[in-house]
Amino acid sequence: MSAVPQGRELTAVSADGSRIHVEVHGPVRAGAGGAARRPAVVLAHGWTCSTRFWAAQIADLAVDHRVIVYDQRGHGRSPVPGRDGYSTDALADDLEAVLAATLEPGEKAVFAGHSMGGMTLMAAVRRPAFREHAGAVLLCSTGSSRLVEESLVVPLRPGRVRTRLTRMILGARAPLGPVTPLSKRILRYGTMGPGSAPERVTQCAGLVHACPRLSRVGWAHVLAALDLDAGVRELSVPTAVIVGTADRLTPPVQARALVAALPDCVAFTELTGMGHMTPVEAPEAVTAAIRELVTTYLTAKEDVA
Repeated sequence: MSAVPQGRELTAVSADGSRIHVEVHGPVRAGAGGAARRPAVVLAHGWTCSTRFWAAQIADLAVDHRVIVYDQRGHGRSPVPGRDGYSTDALADDLEAVLAATLEPGEKAVFAGHSMGGMTLMAAVRRPAFREHAGAVLLCSTGSSRLVEESLVVPLRPGRVRTRLTRMILGARAPLGPVTPLSKRILRYGTMGPGSAPERVTQCAGLVHACPRLSRVGWAHVLAALDLDAGVRELSVPTAVIVGTADRLTPPVQARALVAALPDCVAFTELTGMGHMTPVEAPEAVTAAIRELVTTYLTAKEDVA
């Protein structure tokens, strides 16, 4: 597991008063006429994870990028919201608050969202702050609708029984308890590829088990009813899509639907044998995709300007 470099920490305040833990990693360079910032990358993690999920990307990108990460509400160091604090609108509100706290007016960034983080970007498509700052987007192991119906976690044929069982499993209220060899085997089956390295399974298990039960269940209900198809069709900035071929939570059919609906899909990558946790399972591939977007849609445009 990559160590997370020390970054500057701050708190963003969302529209409903929720406090969002934010970290900014990487150097600021001095340029002619004042301070010129390194290219900015904003990383949004998925359900039951935290900023630590992006450890490999932070360690690599922060050498020459300004990397902005934050804990989604109810995850990591962002407090668990009240009963009415779970919605895709809340995710978009939180992202807007993070952008206001970290980016200069008009500053462009590459956004990468994994799973619920990708859904956050889809939910924020119409928001002024997202339109102002989005230079390019990476949607990683995510989907926009029919998550429960198309999940492959339950090894049955598609239909009502599989959908009902999947809904019960993902929304289970039971506490996960400590990480054990059995819980790691279960997690690897549901969220990672069969060949995942043991240390990466342990990393993901630690993240998932640390997520508060109330938050895990609250967001499970939102994801079960998700419908962000309209947001995908309006995501007009250059967008790349990545999925693992062994992803059971948001399988390749979800990624292909995104590719078909996106107005400007610039790359589609299927990572052979990888599961749902692609930034941890295949960190080099995900980091390379982010760098490619920065080089093509941020750095190149700055050089022309």
